[in-house]
Amino acid sequence: MRLVQYTYPTYRSLPPILGGMSRFPWSGLESEIDRLFETSLADFSGSTQGSRFPVDLFEDKDAVHVRAELPGVNRDDINVEMVEDYLTINAVRKTQVANEKTEEETFSFSRSVSIPEPVQTDKVSAQYENGVLHVTLPKREEAKPKKILVAIK
Repeated sequence: MRLVQYTYPTYRSLPPILGGMSRFPWSGLESEIDRLFETSLADFSGSTQGSRFPVDLFEDKDAVHVRAELPGVNRDDINVEMVEDYLTINAVRKTQVANEKTEEETFSFSRSVSIPEPVQTDKVSAQYENGVLHVTLPKREEAKPKKILVAIK
């Protein structure tokens, strides 16, 4: 069986959008399905996209949080570093070759994420549990939202 990677045409004919809506409500679904197929079929095609892993970036009023899925990776094989406004996560997964007991394959993963807020780099913390890495980046005081009371006269 031979897998052939499908490439999309350079243009698409979309139906006209009714009611003055500026965006088709299902437009993100196709790109999400494409992303799922690319990540699941990366081993078959030998593409470099297989060296990436899913990362979620979200924030609250005190910190920016990064959550990365790294199943099968040993805690000692994860490297997290913060340089300027970028958080870089490097990981190596080692698996035993099925035919040989002494030989192992290594897969390297790397992902850099731009952090939108200035953070306190000396207070960055990371936890790794059940294949999920959670990095907490506390915001600097000047980046935190401030509540200002307005007196009405």
